[in-house]
Amino acid sequence: MPAREKLINSQRQPTYGLFPDGVEDINYQDFDLRTVMDRKISGWRKRLAFNQFQFISLISPELIIGAAIVDLKLVSNAFLYLYHPATDTYEEFSFLQPFSRHTFADSSPLNGSTGFRKGHNHFSIQATSVPGVRRLQVSLKNGTQIDATIDETTGYQPLALCTRAGYQGWTYTQKSAARVCNGEVRWRDSVYDLKNLNTLAAVDWSAGFMRRETFWNWGSLSCTLEDGRRLGMNLAAGVNETGFTENALWLDGRLIKVDMTDFLFDRHHPTHSWAMRSADGMIDLHFEPKGKRQEKINAVLIASNFKQYFGLYHGEIHLPGETIRLSGVWGLAEDHYARW
Repeated sequence: MPAREKLINSQRQPTYGLFPDGVEDINYQDFDLRTVMDRKISGWRKRLAFNQFQFISLISPELIIGAAIVDLKLVSNAFLYLYHPATDTYEEFSFLQPFSRHTFADSSPLNGSTGFRKGHNHFSIQATSVPGVRRLQVSLKNGTQIDATIDETTGYQPLALCTRAGYQGWTYTQKSAARVCNGEVRWRDSVYDLKNLNTLAAVDWSAGFMRRETFWNWGSLSCTLEDGRRLGMNLAAGVNETGFTENALWLDGRLIKVDMTDFLFDRHHPTHSWAMRSADGMIDLHFEPKGKRQEKINAVLIASNFKQYFGLYHGEIHLPGETIRLSGVWGLAEDHYARW
């Protein structure tokens, strides 16, 4: 089945629900955006209200990487962090651009490009000339470099959905995990071959007219099981307000939907273990934080309290006919408040 061509329909409204092959164009300019008093919003005010971001994780037992480009129109942000578990070495980089200067983010989750530049620091996430291959490139002034390709060809089944957000808004997200990754990372006088490390990637492409004030919890992992199968996971709570969820597993690329999931953790004791359990009994996991990237912004119009942890997953995943047991698998968990 081909991807849906456009998200906004002829009635200038989004098409809600799941899209097995994604959406080609998030044509948000065609949306009939209105205030809570039903007055039309157009032009620069509509563009200013539209938020968009991409996040990519590259996960292996030897190296953990997170990279993002965030376009909030009033400000844009790009960040990168790297963690080397064997030496407990961690480094992060974060850059802001007022009014999203030198930032671009087009409206195609499948074939588009997103970029950010500040001085001699460059971030780029783009579709390549090879259909279904996504490329992450980072080049920083201090010499840190990433050039990674992510294979979204064979067996690609994204979790792609559009849901309501508040009175007049909506959010579209397209996610995948445990995708084969190749390329090279140069960091602190070392060169890492991502293929040799058996690195797996997760991709999050999200955009929409989001709630003015929101929060979410999120969990993600990408790993290779003992029998050689690739396991990916995406869990979220708080971001959606409908019967649809962003909860899914991928087993060798095959998408398996997961029911609503509870995140049980102590926000004020971040080193304590998290518990994640789904209503259908499929997920019964614990997450043990080993470190985090944290950023707090409290400005006049926007605010963010962002905490993304990297650590180890333990527990069981119950599927029809089998139980997958995890013991110390690297992944991520997040606690995030935003006003934008």
